[in-house]
Amino acid sequence: MELAESGRRRFLRFFSCGLALGAAILKPGSIAGRSPLFLGVTTSVENSGLLAYLVETFSVGRDIQIRAVTAGTGAVLNLAARGDVDVVLVHSPDNERRFLKAGYGIDRRAVMRNRYVIVGPASDPAGIGDAADAVGAFTSIATRKAPFLSRGDESGTHHAERAIWRLVGIEPDQASGRESWYRETGSGQGATLNIAANTNAYTLTDDATWATFSNPGALELHVDKDEPALRNLYSIIRVNPERHAGLNVQDALAFTDWLTSKSGQSAILSFQVNGRPLFRPVGDLSG
Repeated sequence: MELAESGRRRFLRFFSCGLALGAAILKPGSIAGRSPLFLGVTTSVENSGLLAYLVETFSVGRDIQIRAVTAGTGAVLNLAARGDVDVVLVHSPDNERRFLKAGYGIDRRAVMRNRYVIVGPASDPAGIGDAADAVGAFTSIATRKAPFLSRGDESGTHHAERAIWRLVGIEPDQASGRESWYRETGSGQGATLNIAANTNAYTLTDDATWATFSNPGALELHVDKDEPALRNLYSIIRVNPERHAGLNVQDALAFTDWLTSKSGQSAILSFQVNGRPLFRPVGDLSG
């Protein structure tokens, strides 16, 4: 059942960032009586420029109007649980599994991958450039009490960071006994990188956002390894239409099918900065 101008649509009309990228998706009301596709996307996909590229490529020849809402994975999944978006592209496997188990999502499909990296002051006061892996790097930061910035926003990156701290054997973000060198920004990846650049702090980020970050200041890449703790998998999940009336089921399925098809996977691989792909599709096209 389609709901005419439901509460979620009124809210997202102002909250979302409509992507005006192609004539087929861009003029509000140009598709009479048809609801837009509301897409919840993690910030790294937008910050890197991939979101705009995918929407533009997908929209060619399709009469689908897209409204994208970008936030950390935790916030995006909360919107989806309320039925405020139709489909999500996120990167926090544990949270995604809980979302599915609770019955809020269906049809989870792996889409693409990249990796997390650790950046920090060029002087590297914690000496993490010599670390064998991410656990070693975090251990050095904690031992030397070097400033570290966490997003602290329940995003996929935040969950990945906390998983590494658990491997180290400490929880610097505990409410009682919080470590003074550990600070939470409560912000997205771009804002957190800006703060790190201005305060000479270390932080965890995905390599696509880092590759397109325009204000590194004295920050440098120190740890960039292909290891399980730093692997970053993105999946697409459709919101369960049995939980919410008025979802755009047709277009959500169309976008999901395209993104996981040979055409969509090729689009992911073809999105490059300085001659290198920022994300790798999950299929054989990734090489």
